Amino acid sequence: MGVQGTLEYLSDLLSSTKKKKKKQTQTVALKIRMDCEGCARKVKHVLSGVKGAKKVDVDLKQQKVTVSGYVEPKKVLKAAQSTKKKVELWPYVPYTMVAHPYVSQAYDKKAPPNMVRKVADTSNIKETTFDDSYVEMFSDENPNACSIM
Repeated sequence: MGVQGTLEYLSDLLSSTKKKKKKQTQTVALKIRMDCEGCARKVKHVLSGVKGAKKVDVDLKQQKVTVSGYVEPKKVLKAAQSTKKKVELWPYVPYTMVAHPYVSQAYDKKAPPNMVRKVADTSNIKETTFDDSYVEMFSDENPNACSIM
């Protein structure tokens, strides 16, 4: 192994220490307004052309498209918007993951079964505080309390 071979070995060794950041496999779910099979084919064709897309699933009934691979959500969203269809990120989560699934912001008639809209935990739910006079009015310890109870 001469000087040239040693230099190549050391060069390879040093270049391998520089780690390239690997892209993570991501799954991006979109809600896209699709009326027919032709719309679904068009959307699938456009999204499968996104760089890094490995798999594109189209669910026409739920109007959901799932793109898996080494993709960025912003690029997938932009490519989907190029089809001139109404597009948004998939807004639904299982209702068990939401603290209050029946508040007006979360409940959606158009949602798939057992799904609600994703809302922040700090939605407009206000705790009611009782005045002490009301609590004492119906207390068992108060002899002048309401006799209905």
